[in-house]
Amino acid sequence: MPKVVIWHNPRCSKSRATLSLIEQHGLDPEIVEYLKTPPSADDIKSVLKKLRMRPRDLMRKSEAVYKELALDNDKLTDDQLVKAMAENPILIERPVVIFGARAKLGRPPEDVLDLFTDM
Repeated sequence: MPKVVIWHNPRCSKSRATLSLIEQHGLDPEIVEYLKTPPSADDIKSVLKKLRMRPRDLMRKSEAVYKELALDNDKLTDDQLVKAMAENPILIERPVVIFGARAKLGRPPEDVLDLFTDM
């Protein structure tokens, strides 16, 4: 069975709720506090593929750094947006749960349960 990984921010209520839900289902996830241990650009690209999302879909647009870096510019490439997330992990929407070749954003937390339906 693949391991469960959660990109977690303990200060975020959705992230805490998602982690609790995973644990209530008897799983012991690897917890990555992505603000302390930011994912690389390659890690972000890999997760985006698993999420079937574009970089902008995984970005927290309300963060001050989003505005400061003018990341709303439509001319920015996916690589530029991924680089911005790697350099400023606060921009990454949370929590992200990764399970093998699939991933889900825990918004709402119950959405991640779809990952484990075939177990």
